[in-house]
Amino acid sequence: MELTTQVILAALLSGAIVGIFLGTFGGGGSVLAAPLLIYAVGVKDPHVALGTSAAAVAAIALVSLAGHWRAGRVKWPCASMFALAGILGSIAGSQVALRVDGTWLLLAFAFAMAAIGLSMFRKPKAEGDPDVHITPAIMARIVPLGLVTGMAAGFFGIGGGFLIVPGLMMATGMTLSNAMASSLVSVALFGATTSANYALAGHVDLPLVGLVLIGGAAGGLAGVQIARLLAGRVGLARKGFAAMIVAVAVYVGWNALHAIAATP
Repeated sequence: MELTTQVILAALLSGAIVGIFLGTFGGGGSVLAAPLLIYAVGVKDPHVALGTSAAAVAAIALVSLAGHWRAGRVKWPCASMFALAGILGSIAGSQVALRVDGTWLLLAFAFAMAAIGLSMFRKPKAEGDPDVHITPAIMARIVPLGLVTGMAAGFFGIGGGFLIVPGLMMATGMTLSNAMASSLVSVALFGATTSANYALAGHVDLPLVGLVLIGGAAGGLAGVQIARLLAGRVGLARKGFAAMIVAVAVYVGWNALHAIAATP
């Protein structure tokens, strides 16, 4: 699409918003990327929005991951195993999504957004083992969870952090802080795999990816700092963020239903 001043500013701001939430919560922020590209930036094709957002989210997650890595919160063996299992799922999920009509895909995306938002109202367990190490038993739990999460991430063009965080905690027993940081490994790899599939089909706008990435890099760094500041109030912040996701889901779903109803 044409890079007007308005489009450039909207893309930069959209990236910053996604980056802030990814850096702060380790998940959930990526689900806003496609709606922002469609309704704020003006991308017309839902497939292009999903493919472009997946590429941008992958890059933004890497920026946020670097900050958490330096802080020593990433559990690399567990995070890597989860991500590798999920890559296969994300390939399958994105291939299916490319064959679904864009309007119906948006409607399904709206339901996924609502589920994500509602799931974030649950208070996650902060307890866990900060010194967790991977074992055969943990691997047996991580692989299937990673595969299923990757499929969801690939189909909806999202990072999947909202599933990865509880999945890592369930499979390994690690703390919430470690899971939020470690989830970014999978968010980055799932997004990269999904966007590669969309790119092969011609559904990735590279200039927009660059703009969203620039905004997201700044937002991701800010999010890491916000996560530190909100250490004692992260629950309240998550609920406010969850309410916003549900509201956006209603808006996206309403527009998708109108478009489906108007189709002859």
